[in-house]
Amino acid sequence: MKDRLIVFDTTLRDGEQSPGASMTAEEKIRIARQLERLKVDVIEAGFPAASPGDFDAVEKVANTVRQSVICALARANARDVGLAADALEAAAQPRIHTFIATSPIHMKEKLRMSPSEVLDQAVLSVKQARNSTDDVEFSPEDAGRSEPDFLCRILEAVIDAGATTINIPDTVGYTMPSQFGQLIRSLIDRIPNSDRAVFSVHCHNDLGLAVANSLAAVLNGARQVECTINGLGERAGNASLEEIVMAVRTRQDVFPCDTLIDTTHIVPISRLVSSVTGFPVQPNKAIVGANAFAHEAGIHQDGVIKARETYEIMRAEDVGWSANRLVLGKHSGRRAFTERLAALGIEFDSDVERDEAFARFKDLADKKHEIFDEDLQTLVTDRAASQVNEKLQLISMMANLSSGKMPSAEIVLTVDGVEKTGRGEGDGVVDASYKAVQNVFPSDSELVLYSVNNITSGTDSQGEVSVRLQREGRIVNGHGADTDIVVASVKAYVNALNRLEGNYNQVHPQLSGTV
Repeated sequence: MKDRLIVFDTTLRDGEQSPGASMTAEEKIRIARQLERLKVDVIEAGFPAASPGDFDAVEKVANTVRQSVICALARANARDVGLAADALEAAAQPRIHTFIATSPIHMKEKLRMSPSEVLDQAVLSVKQARNSTDDVEFSPEDAGRSEPDFLCRILEAVIDAGATTINIPDTVGYTMPSQFGQLIRSLIDRIPNSDRAVFSVHCHNDLGLAVANSLAAVLNGARQVECTINGLGERAGNASLEEIVMAVRTRQDVFPCDTLIDTTHIVPISRLVSSVTGFPVQPNKAIVGANAFAHEAGIHQDGVIKARETYEIMRAEDVGWSANRLVLGKHSGRRAFTERLAALGIEFDSDVERDEAFARFKDLADKKHEIFDEDLQTLVTDRAASQVNEKLQLISMMANLSSGKMPSAEIVLTVDGVEKTGRGEGDGVVDASYKAVQNVFPSDSELVLYSVNNITSGTDSQGEVSVRLQREGRIVNGHGADTDIVVASVKAYVNALNRLEGNYNQVHPQLSGTV
């Protein structure tokens, strides 16, 4: 009998720490529902102490998801652990994940605490967490640079205090696979009560080794892997869930364990996370990239035609590439539309919300002949984005582009319900449109990212635009989609301004240091 490898998804927590990737509570619920369909074992929903918004999001996810364990992160202090317990009160299967730094540099420079003080604080926090739930996880932050003897001491103590999962983070992505695997094996062998806890790993991708380090740890006894959809995460990202799961599933001759993940939902949730965050998936990304199962070289094509296994080590259908590719059009009815969205993990809270979405679908179908799953995901996400703190609303726009003349644009917006018109000229129609918006609503923010991505193929494809604005250290992402790329660009810019002006963007937990 193979061991079970527990999949701990932290897209909603660590993934959200990517600058500009903050999600609303409603967006977190959409992703959490799809993670539940994926049969993820543990969903880390957020860091309740980071902000009231994050507390609310964790609480809502805990109220919604029943099949997966819902986890909340907490620093090793009484306030954080208490807030985590409160946010998880309605969870069917709650877990509190508490952490404290254990490397010499973190203890000295960040915490200003002695090793003995760190150990005592860790034990106190685990005991407090156990008063609320039997499922408690502990992480020694920056374990990859911690002294092994001290790691053994603190981990033995927190297991005695009631920790049921011990997570070893490579917080700064510093370790090598052989080194990290040996660390996990050494800890399991040296800690007297290690058999009373599941050992877990949480690897960052600063050197591109997060997946390799995670798999090395699994081969050395780890039975939980913390990861994110598309490898989303702060700095260079985290270990990619889809790569971990498919590596273990594909190489069962190597791994003594397997996951319970329903892999046919991998591609749909990859698209959902990309759409919600505005972070496109690179075409050559393993498993979920557009080119992951594409073959252009003649020799490869000939081999695949004769026998798929010559150049493909897994089936595209097994990760959801073809299973969910149903084309809808303007003649499709309400039932087909609703069932397709349900299959994509998109549900409506009311008939009114469903009818409004169906009306937007019909409008889009009049503009483009075929509506793909990607279009449906974007249709819902774009509407949700437009409803975030709507201080500004785009009413109409007109752009002019002519050879030999300066591009110009005219934008009609409402600002707090008052209609205003702005005009602008620029190097191109997008630049002119943005200057027209600034003419109506001046902003001292800096545009630090402008990204365009086609959602499907064809000249009638929707364009998906992501912009990132920064002001006084605060970073927000804006998202917009339309069959006209200039309109999509303005939608994204207005959405980002709304987020910047509102209370949407939370204080991220990395400001205090996290795993």
